[in-house]
Order: sequence, then structure tokens, then C-alpha cells
Amino acid sequence: MIPLDLDERWRRNAAVVGERVRRVEPRLGPVRMVGIDGPSGSGKSEFAEALVDSLRGRGETVALVPTDDFATWETPVGWWPRLEAGVLEPLSEGAPGSYRRMEWPDGRPALGGRVTVDVPTVLVVEGVSATRRAVASRLSLAIWVELTGAPTRLNRSVARDGAWSRTALRRWQRDEQRWFAADAPRDRADVLLLQPGDDGEIFGIEGEGRGFPGRGPEPLQFPT
Repeated sequence: MIPLDLDERWRRNAAVVGERVRRVEPRLGPVRMVGIDGPSGSGKSEFAEALVDSLRGRGETVALVPTDDFATWETPVGWWPRLEAGVLEPLSEGAPGSYRRMEWPDGRPALGGRVTVDVPTVLVVEGVSATRRAVASRLSLAIWVELTGAPTRLNRSVARDGAWSRTALRRWQRDEQRWFAADAPRDRADVLLLQPGDDGEIFGIEGEGRGFPGRGPEPLQFPT
């Protein structure tokens, strides 16, 4: 058997989850909203991009909104009202939304260019706190991605953001763990993409009562 490369594993995961997304009902007005949550450095962004590609390949119109467009080191989760007012409320009424993306000139956060979000069939919100309790009733599918342990996730994040970010990312990890303990998003997830075992595979577990009642876990390949 030839091992799958990382990109192919993401694509296979996304194809399976994408079929589930297409079967769920919209809960944000005419829009099916999908949240992808989990600790930093777990691969949420990679999975989100693969899922968007899979859905678009099946004829869906998809908008992707990363929470990194809103969050800062000092405000890791308190930015939510901007997403509500600018994107979720208009889309729920069938109207386009917009927001100003957070940018980092000289390493400091500042509101930057405006992003327009046309009304899609599927809205994917990706990042820490994307499936928070405040939006749970409007999510068509909640996905939790959690890869390996905190040191490995930290190293992945530092490799992405640069060595200068290590201290800030450690503080971010502490902040997100406090948030997860208080809001319990993992407990509400419909699909869990969990730490790989020795064989590099994980299981996607669908939660009860959100479109797939009574279904057991199905194996999904996860990048190692």
C-alpha cells in the first residue's frame, strides 16, 4: 500500500465531511453554516481549505471566513460581535455581509481592507471559538479538529508565524484552553477529527440530534 501524502489525506477527509454538509438543513436563514473549531496548530485552516474546495467541486457556492481575520493577541475571542453584525445577521436575512479584516502592519493589529461576503449556500467559519455556544443553534454542522499534544501544536504554529511568536503563542494556548473549558465547544461537535493513532488514522464521530442521529463513528484518514 502506498502511503497517502498530507494533501491527499486532507482531500479524502474533506470529501467525506463535504457529503454530510450537503445533506444538512440551513439554519442561518438560507445558508448552511459550518464551524471548524479546535486548538491552534491542529490543522483547522488546512482542513477548511480542503472542505471548501470539495464543496465547490460539487457545485456549492462557499464563503470562507477565518477567525484570524478578527482575533488579536489581546482579544482572542471577544471580537465576535463584529462577525455577528457584519456577516451573520445580513446572511441570515439573505443579504450580503462585510467586515474589515484585521491586518498586522509592523507586527501590530489594525483594521484593514473590507471583505465582502456574498450570500453563499455554505458559510465556513474557521478558527478558535468558531463553534461557540452563542452560534450553536445556527450551525448546520460543527467540526472539532485536534491534533497531537500542545507542544507539537505550538511548534506547528511557530513554524507558520515565525520564531518571534513563540511567547505570544504560549499565552494564546493558555487563553484558548480557558475558553474551551468555559464554553465546551468540543462537547457540541458533530464531527471530531482527533489525534491520530499509530496507524495515522482517526475517527469522525457524529453527535446525536444534529442531522445524523444514531449513526456510529466512521474512520477518516488524518494527516500525521
